[in-house]
Amino acid sequence: MNKIKTIPLNKIFNISYGSQLDLNKLEIDLKNGINFISRSRENLGVQTKIKKLSNKTLFKKGSITVTLGGSYLLSSFVQKEDFYTAQNIKVLIPKQPLNDAQKKFYCYAIEHNRFRYTSHGREANKTLDDLLVPSLDSIPDWVNTSKIKTPNRKAVLNKQLTLDIENWQKFDYSEIFNIKKGNTPKKQNDGSVFLVSATGLNNGVSKTVASATNPNKRGLITVSSNGAVGDAFYQNQDFYATGDVNILFPNFDCNQFVAMFLITVIRQEKFRFNYGRKWGKEKMLSHKIKLPVNKNNQPDWQFMEDYIKSLPYSKSL
Repeated sequence: MNKIKTIPLNKIFNISYGSQLDLNKLEIDLKNGINFISRSRENLGVQTKIKKLSNKTLFKKGSITVTLGGSYLLSSFVQKEDFYTAQNIKVLIPKQPLNDAQKKFYCYAIEHNRFRYTSHGREANKTLDDLLVPSLDSIPDWVNTSKIKTPNRKAVLNKQLTLDIENWQKFDYSEIFNIKKGNTPKKQNDGSVFLVSATGLNNGVSKTVASATNPNKRGLITVSSNGAVGDAFYQNQDFYATGDVNILFPNFDCNQFVAMFLITVIRQEKFRFNYGRKWGKEKMLSHKIKLPVNKNNQPDWQFMEDYIKSLPYSKSL
């Protein structure tokens, strides 16, 4: 195996701070606006769309954005449309032509250095430019030959649905779910069954292990009770889970569309668990979840399903 040659990131990219804008000072324009990139790991970092600004440089699609601080520092994305950025984000523009696969490779290489930094501690502002990454001639051949399936952007339902949160009602988690704590297999030999842990990455999956006892069946929701507290995921394959994960067994007929709606609602509770607070099974059972209701004041599962189906990319679920 050839030794990988590493060089500073700024030998491959022209690196600069982004627009350094504050969203609360900008005008939202969802219909005709420009993508606004925030310090998020969701949706390529795109938070919303804003009106075009005459006094700010418009960064071009194909550039890479890198988050320099916060909870998701070094989150790196190839932007699909022209954009502006929030504070504490750098923009990388290749010094020579790179294809999409090569750009994504460098995104992964950058994110792989996240362990060197801490949220709200050592951040990447001063050191990103000199970060060592593989040189162009060290990029593995499979990067250019692998074919990644493009997700279907279409919605299942061709209609617009709105969320009227004011009329939602609260329900005990125990009314909606049977909640169990994860139980890590005693032996974790390499295998093909997902092991879900308290991470906010990779759908919560930290590794794959050999099947020992009966794994949890697919179609369940997992929620981190420690670590990345409140990160919720829908598991579409059989899995095991560690003790830092709550496994939610629905008390109703649940499909992937309803599950995606629910995990989005659950994630809105993350802010309650800063500074080391945990969200164990018993605490979760005592909490409430706010949901849309039908005319009988019961959770409106059909609306939740239809809402997710009305969104772009729902055909890819």
